Amino acid sequence: MQNIRIGTLVGGNDALRVLPQIVPYGFETFSLTFWQTTGSTNLKELALRVTDVLAERGATISGLEIFGNPLTGTGDHADTRASWERLIDHAHLFGTDLVGGFTGRLPGLPLEASIPKYVEVFGELGKRAADQGVRLCFENCAMDGSWKEGDWNIAHGPAAWELMWDALPLEHLGLEWEPCHQMVALIDPLPQLRKWAHKVFQVHGKDATIAWDVIRESGIYGPKPYVWHRTPGFGDTNWTDVFTILQQAGFTGAINIEGFHDPIYRDELEMTGQVHALHYLKNCRGLFVPNPV
Repeated sequence: MQNIRIGTLVGGNDALRVLPQIVPYGFETFSLTFWQTTGSTNLKELALRVTDVLAERGATISGLEIFGNPLTGTGDHADTRASWERLIDHAHLFGTDLVGGFTGRLPGLPLEASIPKYVEVFGELGKRAADQGVRLCFENCAMDGSWKEGDWNIAHGPAAWELMWDALPLEHLGLEWEPCHQMVALIDPLPQLRKWAHKVFQVHGKDATIAWDVIRESGIYGPKPYVWHRTPGFGDTNWTDVFTILQQAGFTGAINIEGFHDPIYRDELEMTGQVHALHYLKNCRGLFVPNPV
């Protein structure tokens, strides 16, 4: 029952400040995240210091993540592709074989228009990763995009995944999946997970609450919010079923809580929500008790 580890996301540049404070709460793993660029971060030094902090508690780094648009190479995204390369090159120093983030997208164009550039960029990144035994995974967040247009990510739903895998059929490319983003699109996440679990390399622990009464009364374009991102344990997803589906598929990765989104458990209640989610997810996973002899 311990084959699926439970942890949280931590900003890479904040890791040395944050990790010593939250490791004692019982997080088993951490995924280090960067926004658009790894910048001047000395990844080799960071890896040495982070692994030293975690060693005492037996916690691990499950992955490294970079969120930007590696397909454009312009503006604030100018360093995103190079950051993917750096994280691939340094992943082994953190004790992980997983690097994740957004695919990127050609801004303002229909989703299909980004596929050739995706194949070019991630064909090269995929080869770099394969040479170093690293897997790459893509978060399923639309970043307010749609099939018609968007600025950040093409990997936000099954139809897009089909295009991606058909165009670039590499076994070490997969998903960094979470139910929240699918629920925002009014997709039932569990049947989707059952179909796509074989492609899920890591899970983001973020849930959602859908206000079906609001949808029935005023739809999704009215003035009232109809969905909220939630910390696991406060949303609509049956996480026991999530564990069951993942275990049936042989998943042995991590579920990392993605905080700072819940409308209630945020600000001074952020860690209250995260630690509750940690205990909740551990309970959904189950406590291993050996059979009597």
